[in-house]
Amino acid sequence: MSAQQPQNPTRRSFIRNISMASALLLTGKITGLSAAEVFALRSKVLLRFVVASDSHYGQPNTLFDEMIEKMTTTVNQFHQKNPLDFCVINGDIIHDDKNFLAPAKQKLDALTMPYFVTRGNHDMVTPEHWQQVWNMPLNHDVTIQQTGIILGDTSDGKGAYVSPDLKWLESRLEAHKNKKQVLIFLHIPQAKWTKHAIDTPAFFELIGRYNNIKAVFHGHEHDQDGVKMQGNIPFLFDAHIGGNWGTSYKGFRVVELLKDGTLITYMMNPVEKLNEATF
Repeated sequence: MSAQQPQNPTRRSFIRNISMASALLLTGKITGLSAAEVFALRSKVLLRFVVASDSHYGQPNTLFDEMIEKMTTTVNQFHQKNPLDFCVINGDIIHDDKNFLAPAKQKLDALTMPYFVTRGNHDMVTPEHWQQVWNMPLNHDVTIQQTGIILGDTSDGKGAYVSPDLKWLESRLEAHKNKKQVLIFLHIPQAKWTKHAIDTPAFFELIGRYNNIKAVFHGHEHDQDGVKMQGNIPFLFDAHIGGNWGTSYKGFRVVELLKDGTLITYMMNPVEKLNEATF
């Protein structure tokens, strides 16, 4: 680029913060995109959101206040330049002690876009306490930009890993079956792809009956920031925003659905440029 044609500072800032992204094409194929290519597609975005997980607010011997505040500040900064429709905090919001749930909500209320939450195995609270704090049930769904958003519970409030309520999930998939696309958020992975996952064949049999499921999102596995494929459905992990183990960085995943149905996704690191793997 010549000196007479300086690079747009907004474009330069965006490209500096991500290196590679993944695009899920309508064929089910996953391909890589550069940050510059992602930036060039911004005018074609139908829906953009962030998914982050595992803040472990209240975990002893961690800087949990600093880590959650860094996440909310960075997501808000991203939102100012790249408007988000919503954000999902996908489980393990706190670390075992129920008394941290309300303070964690106060921290997350700093987010300047709508946000939703799921319960993880470290969110050791009753359904009643969850409802009281978040004013939303453990299992719930919404529609945003004609996209079905399904958020399911995968714990029992005592730390166990469990399958989602499949009867409830089927009812919600039926309710959204005429939507162009559906997104599912579950903290615990339901296939033994990873060390701390469980195995629920009935879950995959159920979602395999619906061809409008665009993606499933999991937290829980702090050392995972990639994608696993089951048929044409990507299962996406987003590392962690807190806690004391996992990837060397603490970041969040951005997802962009384009008007033609293509899904683009990339990880953002609040501190330094990411060398995201290409799939």
